[in-house]
Parts: sequence; structure tokens; C-alpha cells
Amino acid sequence: KSSIPYLCPMIERNELHKRNKHNGQYNFPVLIEHYPLLKRFILLNPYGIQTINFHNAQAVKALNKALLLSYYGIRYWDIPKNYLCPPIPGRADYIHYIADLIDPGKYIEEKNNEKEDKQKLIDNQVSQEIKQQRRCLDIGVGANCIYPIIGQTEYGWTFVGSDIDPVAIGNAKKIVTSNPILAHKIELRLQTNKSKIFEGIIATNEYFDVSICNPPFHSSKEEAETGTFRKLSSLKGKRVTKVELNFGGKSNELWCDGGELHFILNMIDESQKYKKNCGWFTCLVSKEKNLDKLYAKLRVVNASEYIIIPMHQGTKNSRILAWRF
Repeated sequence: KSSIPYLCPMIERNELHKRNKHNGQYNFPVLIEHYPLLKRFILLNPYGIQTINFHNAQAVKALNKALLLSYYGIRYWDIPKNYLCPPIPGRADYIHYIADLIDPGKYIEEKNNEKEDKQKLIDNQVSQEIKQQRRCLDIGVGANCIYPIIGQTEYGWTFVGSDIDPVAIGNAKKIVTSNPILAHKIELRLQTNKSKIFEGIIATNEYFDVSICNPPFHSSKEEAETGTFRKLSSLKGKRVTKVELNFGGKSNELWCDGGELHFILNMIDESQKYKKNCGWFTCLVSKEKNLDKLYAKLRVVNASEYIIIPMHQGTKNSRILAWRF
């Protein structure tokens, strides 16, 4: 029985943002040194390279704990059973691209080897200067609280995270209060009106430099399961008949009425009421075919600017839609 599919999540981690700490293969010896419990899930692929079974939910969670401890100094992190366990490299990419968006010109590309030493000095200065008090709103923060964790530890941003699920909010609060480096820098707010996104969360005189969102992609449980069947069948090289949600996910995390298109259209519509409260509104868009309808909506609400930020993770292509008034 081939274990080749275990390689896929490692292969797909190429082409991440240049500041993403997770480019290349996972350094399992270092991760195990920081989080010894990860060792029980380590196996060798057919090429003799250390990896884990990415179809094993416990292994994925252990990897996340090791990554958060090793790279971000997070000493306590856990999620309730069946809640979304996010792939950290991809989540980090979103944050790094948003940093480029709200602080344009802060980062200088290396153009040739002659400038390498000078670039390292500049990068060191930038890393200190960039950690200013940017304020970010995370719509749908989830029980995992990943975006605020990365945004705070990497860039020093403060966060407000909102969610419609009381259990998710409660667990995110536990993560924040259990880690001194996050305390008083991340605030969690429960959205009591499931039909609203910004209303009931953003106060009248409140301002955010940017809002971020990883929306529910699917329109129903059946659509979500079909997507999972297709993904796992592709990875394993055979037809899969049983759903294996290795990354978990509750209903509000994976699907909503109308799917991502309906959700983002509502977000754009509501954002015009809060154009003075937020510098940039952003959202992940998984389906490229939805872009034309989203552009049309942005023209209707008179957005002054909207852009697409492409993201590439090996064979996976995604994008961030950003707009402002």
C-alpha cells in the first residue's frame, strides 16, 4: 500500500510568501524538540523522508501545536472536537500578503547578490519598524484563533475576532488568556445576528486598518462532502467513499446558504455602511468563477479601489479580494 499521498501537503507548501516561515519541508527534528508528543505521529515516506499521515486528525493537530510553539511561541493551543484545524502555512500567507497591502513599500525585494548584506540590514530594521499598532478585524475567527495569533506575533497587530459560535469564541478566549504574549492584544466578540457581518461588531467610532475573512466556501453539507471526496480520492489515487475530515470543521465553518459567493456579496454590500470604520476590506475567494459577480457588486457600491492578490501553494491557487472606499 503506497503512502505517497502523505507527501502531497509537503509538496503543496512551495511558492509561499517570501516571509512565510513555512516555505520548504517541515523540519521535524526541530518541531519534535519543541513538542515531543509529535514524535508518535512521525513516519517515513517511500523516499525515507520524515512526514506524518495528513489524513489523521490527531497528527494534524499535533503538527499545528508544534508549529505554533516552535515558530510563534504559543505554549497553549487546542480546539474542541470536530472544529476546524487549519493548515498554518496557508493561513500565514494571508497575513503576510495583508501586511504588504496595509504597509506598502515597507518591504524591499532583493534584486541581486551585491545588495544581499544591505538587504539583511534593511529587513532587520523593517522587522522592528513594522511592528506598529495596526488594528485588524477577523470575521469568523473560529475556535482556532489562527489569524490573530500569526498577525500579532509576526507584526504586533492588535485584533478583534468575531464569530457566530459561542463555543468557538469561548475556546479562542482560552487560547488568548493562556498565552501571555497574546493577552490584552486580541479581543473576541460574539456575533448574535447570523445574517450580519459587520453590524453588531464594529462600534460607531471604531476604526480598523483592515478586515480579513476566510468565508464558508460551500453552499451545503452535501457540497462540502463532495469536495472532500474529490480531494481525498485525488490524494489517495483511488475512489474514497467515506468522508475523512482531517482538518475538521463545523457547519458554519465549511458551508452557508449560497456558499462563498452569497457570503462575500453580503459582505461587500454591508461594508459600504462601514467605509469610515475600515481602511481595507479583504476576503479569501476560492472560486475564480465568482470574481466577475464580485467585481460587479463592488462597482454598484462605488468602491474606490479593488484588487486581487494571488496566492500560490504548489498546485493550489487561491486569491484575496481587497477593496476600499
